[in-house]
Amino acid sequence: MDLAWYWTALIAFVIINFLLISASVLVYAERKVSGYMQNRPGPNRVGPFGFLQPFADVVKLVFKENIVPTLANPFVHSLAPMMMVVIAMAAGALIPFARGVVIADMDVSILVLLALTSISVYGVTLAGWSSNSKYSLLGGLRSSAQMISYELSMGLAVLSVVLISSSLNMVTIVEDQAGGFGLFAWNVFRNPVGCILFIVTAFAETNRAPFDLPEAEQELVGGYHTEYSGMKFGMFFLAEYVNFFVASFVIVTLFFGGYLLPFESVIVAQFPALADSYLLMALQVLTVILKAGFFAYVFIWVRWTLPRFKYTQLMTLGWKYLLPLALVNALVVAVVLAILH
Repeated sequence: MDLAWYWTALIAFVIINFLLISASVLVYAERKVSGYMQNRPGPNRVGPFGFLQPFADVVKLVFKENIVPTLANPFVHSLAPMMMVVIAMAAGALIPFARGVVIADMDVSILVLLALTSISVYGVTLAGWSSNSKYSLLGGLRSSAQMISYELSMGLAVLSVVLISSSLNMVTIVEDQAGGFGLFAWNVFRNPVGCILFIVTAFAETNRAPFDLPEAEQELVGGYHTEYSGMKFGMFFLAEYVNFFVASFVIVTLFFGGYLLPFESVIVAQFPALADSYLLMALQVLTVILKAGFFAYVFIWVRWTLPRFKYTQLMTLGWKYLLPLALVNALVVAVVLAILH
């Protein structure tokens, strides 16, 4: 009997539950970090050190009334948050957590990932349109324009990585960074401009501050989720945190060696028994989670440090600066690789 299906199903079950739990942990981490940055304790009442506060919030949202505006489109109003959560979870299927630990190991996995991030805008836009509220509609339109503006630069940053690794497979991209130079074989050193471009565009794609114009509480009340309550609002909340955690994994995978341990080739050469062992697999899983956790902290840190851009500044940055820089970077990488080969 072929056990590959059971192994894939087990990985899928673990990763889905890991992402669900990580969203609650990230909510707690964000509230704690913001509290310390503002010289206040943050949540400290429910459970030890307030750790159970996110779970209490989930229970509260479950029992809250689901309110749908009279003139809203009920079907689309309910479809939008479900679409956001499904897309966010589906993106996790493409992340390699260790050598052999990935749900969908496809030859074009990076293209599928970009496609998933592209269609996530439909959830935001449908939420804004179906609510029949001018605040929600403006938030949805802002999100559409923002994602179109920054996806071009993101795609070109990914293209520069694909050129270096000569593959669209995310596992191959990680393994390409396992050279004999240790850390210096990571794409952050081989392609630093592409790394910076991807990180900035990842902030914009996940609607995180300072690119959170689709929500912009001071202008649009709550943006695209103004008319949402109860678990539908909770699903938007869940999708946001899963999205930026998945974005952290993608940053690590493309530019920071993914699941590779620092100087892994040297360590395995010294301890040959580690090669293809479950201990090495566990260390790789721990490594990629720690790396992604660092970038999740960076997402939180930036949110509570930088003010929100004006909408004109957002568009100017995307079209006048990031896009030309991404084009030049992709061209330079291509020329250098052509010369080297």
